[in-house]
Amino acid sequence: MSISAMDVRADSLLSIGGLAALTGVSPRSLRYYEEQGLLSARRTPAGHRRYDHEAVDRVVLVQRLFAAGLTSTEIRPVLPGMVAEEHRTGALVSALRGYRDRLQQEVARQLDTIDILDEVIDEQDRA
Repeated sequence: MSISAMDVRADSLLSIGGLAALTGVSPRSLRYYEEQGLLSARRTPAGHRRYDHEAVDRVVLVQRLFAAGLTSTEIRPVLPGMVAEEHRTGALVSALRGYRDRLQQEVARQLDTIDILDEVIDEQDRA
């Protein structure tokens, strides 16, 4: 179940605080996402940000991509195709493959490091 499927009224818009509470992402980060073109908000007549409920899943996806090591500059062009099938192109898939390959190489390096640490620990335990 996605976070947006939580008990939230479908016809209401979220404030920045509401979106922050649902996603665990600070309002400051949400404003940064908007500045970087990763998230968009409607504005009330008073200028307050309002988000639709699809923003919850979008923020969670952006967080996962950041955690995977992508930058906002790398996320911006691929995000539309990740959330809407009509924006998927060969170039998008190629870019995603490149990011995936980079992540696989990083995971392999980390696994090698774990092996080295295990060897040292095992040697110490035998001593």
